[in-house]
Amino acid sequence: MKVLVIQNRIGMGDMVIFLPYIEAISKYYKVPVSILVKENTKSSEFLSDSPLIDQIIILERDDKNKIGKHYGFKGTIKLANDLKEKKFDKVFIFNSSLRYALIARLAQIKKIYQYQLFSKRNQNIIDTAKSFIKKKIDLEVESNPAIFINPKKINDAKNKYKISNKNINILLGVGGSGPTKRVSTEKFIEFMSLCNEDLDCRFFLAAGKNEVEKKIIDKILNSEHKNKCIALNDLKISEILPIIKNCNISICNDTGFSHLSAALDVQTIVLMADTPMLYGSYSPKMHPIIPDGEKTVTHKTLGKDKINPEKIFNKMKIILGLS
Repeated sequence: MKVLVIQNRIGMGDMVIFLPYIEAISKYYKVPVSILVKENTKSSEFLSDSPLIDQIIILERDDKNKIGKHYGFKGTIKLANDLKEKKFDKVFIFNSSLRYALIARLAQIKKIYQYQLFSKRNQNIIDTAKSFIKKKIDLEVESNPAIFINPKKINDAKNKYKISNKNINILLGVGGSGPTKRVSTEKFIEFMSLCNEDLDCRFFLAAGKNEVEKKIIDKILNSEHKNKCIALNDLKISEILPIIKNCNISICNDTGFSHLSAALDVQTIVLMADTPMLYGSYSPKMHPIIPDGEKTVTHKTLGKDKINPEKIFNKMKIILGLS
């Protein structure tokens, strides 16, 4: 049996959120499944070791710039033909788009499971996926994503970067997909100062490769904590994953690294400045920190300047049993 899952949302975070449902489908049918995803989910980098994934098919469609071999009417036909060649028996479509319903039919996939058509408005990303799987294959699925990494890669990273159990190894996800989500570099440095007063810590700095995030990394590397830091922004996601797995804890802005870290079974403090709380609390490994004076966080909270480094430090001590 060949099973396809279509997940067309963008970004690593949303892709990680859907992993429990993909896992449930794979285990239900007792076969690895193929996934159709956008390239910017970076799925090929963090799912390559998964025994539950067969093929990762890239959806080459950029709606903003109106390009890609799967964009437009001709692209729809091209995608349907590409999938038809693979002879899938079943498809699970995690969206309400008529386009993908038509593609599945043109691809001659015998059994099609999909969200209710035209019901995208106000969908809760997790509740909708849960009810979909419950309705279609009668499974209750917990929102607790897991990423598998070959144990050899974890051990190799530990040796390469001299990661010692004598230290508290901390991933700092200092980047972010937008300026309102990125807590200031000064607040991370203040947190690091609190750590280094009493603890023997090493910091692994994770961010994107663009100029803005490179400047954030450089600013930390030019601080008094530079000798305790290793920058990871020039590495591939696949190279960073085993380093994260060796860390005791992660402290991240609401960024892809917070989702990856929690899915790697690492306790993760998520700094929630301008995104709905759901994205920093859906996993039992996630511990959200919200801006001082706020009761919750959503879009337009704009709370990055009210994130309290001392609150982060105290939360870390509680999680690691240091208080």
